[in-house]
Amino acid sequence: EYDPERGRRCTECFDMRMERCALYAHEHGFDAIATTNSTSRWKDVQQVDESGIRAASRYEGLVYWVHDWQNDEMTMRKYQISAQQKFYKQEYCGCSYSLRDSNEWRKANGIPKIQIGGEHAGLGNRFFSDPLIDADEESQEVVDEFFSQAEEIARAGRDVKERKKRLQVYKERRKTEADDGTINGLNNW
Repeated sequence: EYDPERGRRCTECFDMRMERCALYAHEHGFDAIATTNSTSRWKDVQQVDESGIRAASRYEGLVYWVHDWQNDEMTMRKYQISAQQKFYKQEYCGCSYSLRDSNEWRKANGIPKIQIGGEHAGLGNRFFSDPLIDADEESQEVVDEFFSQAEEIARAGRDVKERKKRLQVYKERRKTEADDGTINGLNNW
């Protein structure tokens, strides 16, 4: 429950989801599966791909499509499509633990809680709108900085005081919005 992002809990989640995907593909005659999780720099592509490969290997004739989706060109293309289609921008991975940890960090830094659904996000825009800004939020530098500190916070486990103390490392990372709507900062976590 207190594993960091990219930890054992994520592997179990990917395994479960990829197994359902593989079963569906098998039952409906598809010969390949993939996942958008492998496009996000917030995810460990090796961890995601290994889950996909394991799931596909259970069914004869089914393969998991391994590709380098996280390069700069593919990341920019993803954000261009997301902005053109006005896709919803989720502010956490989707699991209850990520929601808890994200809101805990936000509270410690005076940032509004994540708002699920609706027209307004807790921070920034609810929908993808500008490929360059959206891509900057997932730049390799931002992701690397986040994960260089995430393990330490996870080690605090259930100790709320210790978790709050360790969350202070994120204080300068938060995105702030000026009165004129200009966004400043690294990302919307």
